[in-house]
Amino acid sequence: MTDLRRAARHPVDFPVIVEHYTQGDLNLHVCNLSAHGFMVDDAKELARGDRVIIRLPVVGRIEAYVIWTRDERAGFQFERIIRLDDFMAIIDTLQPNPRLRRKR
Repeated sequence: MTDLRRAARHPVDFPVIVEHYTQGDLNLHVCNLSAHGFMVDDAKELARGDRVIIRLPVVGRIEAYVIWTRDERAGFQFERIIRLDDFMAIIDTLQPNPRLRRKR
């Protein structure tokens, strides 16, 4: 099995409203993204195991759950892996400046 932490993470600046299963809509800021999940840097209200639905460009709504928290950051894992071509299209949409994208 592939180590999920090794999946290429791309820096993004993506404010988003997620649907939290018990807290309703939450405003979060996604600061990096991979095909397996994402990290937010304003997760004061989240705990490990919390589930959300996030809407991403290209793929639309996708479920994710918190796998770790530290200070005000939280890491989420998607319920399903995003296909590579879809993921690259998401990165192109969220990070339109090619100089700021990670090497592919």
